[in-house]
Amino acid sequence: MAKKGNRVQVILECTEQKESGMPGMSRYITTKNKKNTPDRMERKKYNPILKRVTIHREIK
Repeated sequence: MAKKGNRVQVILECTEQKESGMPGMSRYITTKNKKNTPDRMERKKYNPILKRVTIHREIK
């Protein structure tokens, strides 16, 4: 039987765009090790709609 890995796929969504109420949404798909980072992940990523780097937070 194969061992199940700790690495899971997560979706990062822009927080600034969500608060501003602009149409559309900037999202990125990445992976994380849920054993090392059990909390929600935050990364600075480029938002093409706002044309700048913003904070993207993990969503469920």
